[in-house]
Amino acid sequence: MMEGYLESTIKQFEYYKLLGDKTFAQLPDEKLFWQYNEDSNSIATIVKHLWGNMLSRWTDFLTTDGEKEWRDRDGEFENSIATKEEMLQKWDSGWKVFLDTLKSLKDEDLSKIIYIRNQGHTVMEAINRQLAHYPYHIGQIVFIGKMAAGKWEWLSIPKGNSKEFNSQKFSQPKHKQHFTDEYLNDENK
Repeated sequence: MMEGYLESTIKQFEYYKLLGDKTFAQLPDEKLFWQYNEDSNSIATIVKHLWGNMLSRWTDFLTTDGEKEWRDRDGEFENSIATKEEMLQKWDSGWKVFLDTLKSLKDEDLSKIIYIRNQGHTVMEAINRQLAHYPYHIGQIVFIGKMAAGKWEWLSIPKGNSKEFNSQKFSQPKHKQHFTDEYLNDENK
């Protein structure tokens, strides 16, 4: 039952990273720091939080608690990133630690117990926890990006094009390709 789980989750996470990448590419630099109000997070702040979480959770994943002593979670929500380049460096370095760790895991690791804030999780539970957490924040990034961009290029099926999209899909033979493969391999999306 666990066979293929790691490959599938890696594809899911790569897809969500791609949504973030495509959002950043559409925005002028200053829009990455825009906040709806003083209680809201900017895209850069959300990236900083994801970066801190990824480094803490996935560094020495199988051997140390996922909430590292050196993590400053509260500081992740302070607007201290100054440039797009700094934000992208944090984005890419967090994803690298995370995806490298996922890609190093074996099926037999999925039932091992790891700890997050001293609470035991199987490796599979820890991955599932982030499969809910990271897309939640990436959805925020996309939503803020749409609000801040002015003109927006859709990242999925454009509004009003579902029938055309489905017609094109159903005109092709059935195939086993996972939907994330299609988006990850198609530069036109």
